[in-house]
Amino acid sequence: MYFSTHFRAFAAGAALLAASALAQAQQALPNVVILATGGTIAGAGASAVNSATYAAAKVGVEKLIAGLPELSKAANVRGEQVFQVASESLTNDNLLTLAKRVSALSKQSDVDGIVITHGTDTLEETAYFLTLTVHTNKPIVVIGSMRPGTALSADGALNLYDAVTVAGSKDAMGKGVLVTMGDNIDSGRDVSKNVNIKTSAFSSQWGPLGMVVEGKNYWFRAPVKRHTMNSEFDIDSITALPPVEIAMGYEGVSSIAIDAIAKSGAKALIHGGTGNGSVADRIVPNLQKARTDGVIVIRSSRVPDGFVIRNAEQPDDKYDWVVAHDLRPQKARILAMVALTKTNNTKELQRIFWEY
Repeated sequence: MYFSTHFRAFAAGAALLAASALAQAQQALPNVVILATGGTIAGAGASAVNSATYAAAKVGVEKLIAGLPELSKAANVRGEQVFQVASESLTNDNLLTLAKRVSALSKQSDVDGIVITHGTDTLEETAYFLTLTVHTNKPIVVIGSMRPGTALSADGALNLYDAVTVAGSKDAMGKGVLVTMGDNIDSGRDVSKNVNIKTSAFSSQWGPLGMVVEGKNYWFRAPVKRHTMNSEFDIDSITALPPVEIAMGYEGVSSIAIDAIAKSGAKALIHGGTGNGSVADRIVPNLQKARTDGVIVIRSSRVPDGFVIRNAEQPDDKYDWVVAHDLRPQKARILAMVALTKTNNTKELQRIFWEY
């Protein structure tokens, strides 16, 4: 009886100590919120060999978290299901909703970092939008996967683990919105999806900011363009985005797309030209007319790497056009939408394209 009583007291004391140690360990871990929007990382295939044939946006955020118990050792994690959508179907309203939620969370003292799981098709556009509009120095990490979790060699679990460790790390603060895919840490501004079928799909022409290996960050460079805390744009004051459309250049191009966009009510037209943002001579008059009619014309390039030089190929000053610098057409559209919430002055717009 004496032994039993003392054993129970000892066991109760040990349990109390263990609970206290667990509570202290949890307090020492960063608090990371995962916002889920759908995509391949939440997808499922009929078989483990289905790495390209699957249904996206099927697995909820709680199941994603439960399937990766290692997360509990990296951070105190909780999840929210913002959308459950394949990213090619996301809208401007979705962008606003997501960015406003990120902004609200970033202001909470009990949130150290934020991870957004996202479909890869338009991940780079969302990452850039957040880069431009969310005022915080807390880490924001956008990630996806190229294979569903049901596939052999699925990449989503490691991408998510890396994202959580980066989002919870103090050395990731102040570096803008990040994308962690395939061990790399890329800038949300610079990164693009360059391959549509391989796990090494995401890269930047200027190189990654760093790498994350076994939960440790290794940094090699820092972003120099304005972002997040240094941005003149603030999602908390943006209620709508103006329509901006893209017309691509190609051999034998006609003016059909340009004329239709100009008549559609679009506030700006991104021309994704060949080479250095080249414009076929036969459609120059159509772009000039669009500008005369009040549509902002922005010259970009369909070439993956490089940048568009002002007044080369076309007399941009004469035509009152803007050049997109090193932004691909889809990212030029994002910046144009955000910039047009502030100004439609082409000199100011050109400054914005240089600085962001």
